[in-house]
Amino acid sequence: MVKTLKAKERGVALLVVLLGIALMTLIIVDFSTTAALGYLSAANQANELRAYFLARSGVAVGLGLLAEDSRLDSAMQTPYDSLNDVWAAPFPPVNVDGGTASIAIVDEARKINLNQLINASNGELNPQVAQTLERLFALVGVDPQIIPAIADWIDPDSLPSGEAGAEMDYYMRLMPLYAPRNGFMPTIGDLKMVRGVDDATFNRLLPFLTVDPEMQVNVNTASPEVLAAVSPALFANPDLVKAIVTARMIRPFENMTDVGNIPGVGQYQSDLTKVLTTRSNFFTINGMGTFAGARKLVHSTFRRQPNGVGLLIAWQED
Repeated sequence: MVKTLKAKERGVALLVVLLGIALMTLIIVDFSTTAALGYLSAANQANELRAYFLARSGVAVGLGLLAEDSRLDSAMQTPYDSLNDVWAAPFPPVNVDGGTASIAIVDEARKINLNQLINASNGELNPQVAQTLERLFALVGVDPQIIPAIADWIDPDSLPSGEAGAEMDYYMRLMPLYAPRNGFMPTIGDLKMVRGVDDATFNRLLPFLTVDPEMQVNVNTASPEVLAAVSPALFANPDLVKAIVTARMIRPFENMTDVGNIPGVGQYQSDLTKVLTTRSNFFTINGMGTFAGARKLVHSTFRRQPNGVGLLIAWQED
């Protein structure tokens, strides 16, 4: 009887020891896993930080290129911007200490200023800009019915522009609900919130529209679609648009007189001078950095001052 109890006690003690060993094993495994995940998380954060600063370095290089372009313009006395300028050249990714930095610069003057749809002086629709947008939408395959909704998003009143318009009562019925801007768009991302603008429509329009206050389109950098949209004469004569694009590839236009010297364009020079220019003031610099699988993007818009210094207008990080 005594031997049987002692044997049972030894069995229980053995089970307790085995259970303790199992628990210790689980604790050690959990600690090791947590430590490994913590190390991996810290390493990923460090890689993302390196990628972010590489992206910022790209933006800094872009500002330097814009300043150098201004210096060259001053030295050569050729104050115009074109796709032949140093800032417009494609830049392949540059290897930097195990990572890469890349940059792309786009002048906003190659696009149509969407905020001009509403007159800043009286808050009313600008019919000339509305017609410009109608022509652009026809060229890129977008329904022009969204134009009244865009106008309602920007204008200060609360009166819908017809059945296709949209004011507070429309947006407050959405889920999630939100209020219209009723003011000028601070970024082009506002367009995604307008009635009738889905992702496909937004992506189709993005290369052609801006909200930066460029009052005229740069004839040296604008796409054929934008050139045709800003002028009824060019819209009706696609061959003139081709002639302008071909001529600027051979030699950029230094002024609007050069544009008027193209056969067939001279008769429209007076009207074209109102909507076209050869200068760009606002530039978007897109910097991208990569490091060990991490990637960071910086989208920044600057207004270039006469001395070449860039004044920050917008900054976005992805």
